[in-house]
Amino acid sequence: MERVPPWVRRKLPGGETYFRIRKILRKRGLHTVCEEARCPNISTCWGGGTATFMIMGDICTRRCGFCAVNHGKPAPLDPEEPRKVAEAAREMGLSYVVVTSVTRDDLPDGGAHHFLKTVEEIKKLLPRAGVEVLIPDFQGREDNLKVLLENPPSVINHNIEVPRKLYTKIGRPKNFYGRSLRVLEFYAGKGMLTKSGLMVGLGEEKEDIETTLKDLINAGVKILTVGQYLRPGFENLPVERYYYPQEFQELKDLARRMGFLAVEAGPLVRSSYKAEDLYSEALNLLGHSL
Repeated sequence: MERVPPWVRRKLPGGETYFRIRKILRKRGLHTVCEEARCPNISTCWGGGTATFMIMGDICTRRCGFCAVNHGKPAPLDPEEPRKVAEAAREMGLSYVVVTSVTRDDLPDGGAHHFLKTVEEIKKLLPRAGVEVLIPDFQGREDNLKVLLENPPSVINHNIEVPRKLYTKIGRPKNFYGRSLRVLEFYAGKGMLTKSGLMVGLGEEKEDIETTLKDLINAGVKILTVGQYLRPGFENLPVERYYYPQEFQELKDLARRMGFLAVEAGPLVRSSYKAEDLYSEALNLLGHSL
């Protein structure tokens, strides 16, 4: 693997809280993006008592060049999974629950109803908790997107991932960039608080980043995360460039000037990093309370 600079070195996981969280998840057979995507913040998040649940199994139907999640033919959905997620969140004592998933193009609704059921179960057991869902594109179909409007979460997160020109490089059709923008625009147009994330270090130029941020602003996105792409394995795309911490601060300042309400940018920032803090910050600026 490439030699990485010291500011992107990962901490080794451990500690009493870390192992308590792992035990809660193992007991129910639940997956997390923290493990499946080899998130560099697992020691920080689990050590702090939080985790990002990953529903619909651990096998993705797509094969993106940057992602560590396994791909192939997924297993059938577990109808008990939404309840298990809610129970684990309650046992963990979460006040803000983040749920993501693999992409399930094998399902007619892309898994939208399974997301809805998970949100409903969390709200049932934790009625005062915030719920953020980091969703796939649900194949871009409006009837699938409408499903989550039946019982809306606090935040709809859908990652743009990279600028448009890099979509074919990461293994996605270029028109999926516009599809992702339309997903975000759909929910923003329904009055929902929307969020997106961007990776850097895969060969983009500064103007590509600026164009992407403008596209997200125009789609109604209010919360943004920007992080360094880190190569999870030899089979994944190599890192083209490591950004310095000061460059992330500059991107954060740029995003704020462009109109994003809450921004987190840094070498190890990922979509759910400090999710509750970003949600609170955005709500405060909107004149609401958590």
